[in-house]
Amino acid sequence: MKDYIETDVLIIGSGIAGSTAALRLAEQGIDVLLVSKGKDYTRTNTYYAQGGIATLPEGENADVFAADIIKAGDEFNYRPAVDQAVRNAQHLVQEILIDKLRVPFSKKAEQYDLAKEGGHSSRRVLNVRDMTGRIIQDKYYEYLQKLPKLKMLFQHTAVDLLSYPHHSLNPMRTYEEPKIIGAYILDQKSKKISRVFTKKVVLASGGLSSLYLHSTNPEEAVGNGIAMAYRAGARLANLEYVQFHPTSLFHREADSFLISEAIRGEGARLMNLKGEYFMEKYSPLRDLAPRDEVSRAIYEEMIKNGNDYALLDLASFAKINIRERFPTIYQTCLKFGINIEEKPIPVVPAAHYSCGGVLCDLNGRSSIRNLYAIGEVSATGVHGANRLASVSLLEALVWGIKAAEDILAAIADDKDPYVIAEVPAWKYPYPQEKLDPALVWQDLVTIKTIMWNYNGIIRTVKRMERAKADLEYLKHRIEKFYQQSEIGNRIINLRDSVQAALLIVEAALRNRVSRGAHFIKGDET
Repeated sequence: MKDYIETDVLIIGSGIAGSTAALRLAEQGIDVLLVSKGKDYTRTNTYYAQGGIATLPEGENADVFAADIIKAGDEFNYRPAVDQAVRNAQHLVQEILIDKLRVPFSKKAEQYDLAKEGGHSSRRVLNVRDMTGRIIQDKYYEYLQKLPKLKMLFQHTAVDLLSYPHHSLNPMRTYEEPKIIGAYILDQKSKKISRVFTKKVVLASGGLSSLYLHSTNPEEAVGNGIAMAYRAGARLANLEYVQFHPTSLFHREADSFLISEAIRGEGARLMNLKGEYFMEKYSPLRDLAPRDEVSRAIYEEMIKNGNDYALLDLASFAKINIRERFPTIYQTCLKFGINIEEKPIPVVPAAHYSCGGVLCDLNGRSSIRNLYAIGEVSATGVHGANRLASVSLLEALVWGIKAAEDILAAIADDKDPYVIAEVPAWKYPYPQEKLDPALVWQDLVTIKTIMWNYNGIIRTVKRMERAKADLEYLKHRIEKFYQQSEIGNRIINLRDSVQAALLIVEAALRNRVSRGAHFIKGDET
């Protein structure tokens, strides 16, 4: 029985980016293996995206949309990438999401009911009320299941990328250009690790915001793709720009439930616990300022007044049917005793999105041959120093298609991408000990606390230096723990967590300029 798998393309991650690439490739007759460490297709950031997907409405000037993206990104965006996202928005949303997947975007009188969110100068956000990501993910899974050229494996964790010359037993590979030839993949149920050999690998593994104590992301979002790409030698960029969503529900049982930015787009205003509306003190755009400005304003109000949270008042300003427009938010808040039609919502900022990642070009190609990066794991330059609301799903859709088209054009030229006999099967370097979950839990909490306190919404050089020192010590200890423990999803996540966290802090320390989501306070800068 073979202990390896061969496929044309391996896609790591099942959100909108990975699903889009898988769809286009499999429909064109390419054998695709899509793996996800989640227990099912719902464990993605896409699934939890409430607000919507930004597009270019009929009649709107593309330059206006691009200008909004660049303004939110603090003018640190890569203009060709922004133009590519905007230029492809209308036709790809129509072709893939509307015509092919039949996503039922909200309508009013036969016209799409476009929402306006913070940083947008017009209503241009397609939505399915406050469950856009969930419906999009449902529709993708429903469609992908029917494609005979696509195989999906859930509860399968990518451990490391396979590369030449690093994993080759042939010393002559030293003289060749480095390239990716597959990955070691763990079957979480059997605890067996297989080699997957492939012509192209597409990293679509999502973000890293669950490295923070307060996060809107599923717990799996700990930067696995960033860590793997780093170990393989890929270039990374902009990791210091971690965006904090201004408004997650503050409740001990709510697990940082996201309160969509569309709430403020419909008129909600932020106030402190004294009952004072405060955003006019921090931005001329008031409650519709970019996310970094709103997050810092809330944080400052909390610190100044000694509070653990702020309030988001929709009830006093809404001109809509709240239950109809925000059914998920309404029902979730009601479950915790908060009727948002009658009283303000307690909110706190939470880590939400990584604007940086694996540096890639307009086709999703990374700096290493055969490795693509798309979606939140990538750094395309679209978002610059801070992401404009609802542009992430658009970027993932566009780069999913662009990467797939580039692979389709290039894959026939891969005559001899790998030699199976050259790459050894997975070996354990030490006798394996049973994993102690208490040790894993404590190390993860330590990482999250370090990141929140020392490298969070407002940073200082001293805090970041402390974070680097603490994480370096922790990384050394965790690496030994990883080598000696029984392999499994938890220990892999722990190893990647400390690596990704350290990369974020090191990037932040190198950049002494406050910009966008990276804000350094104090004279020591």
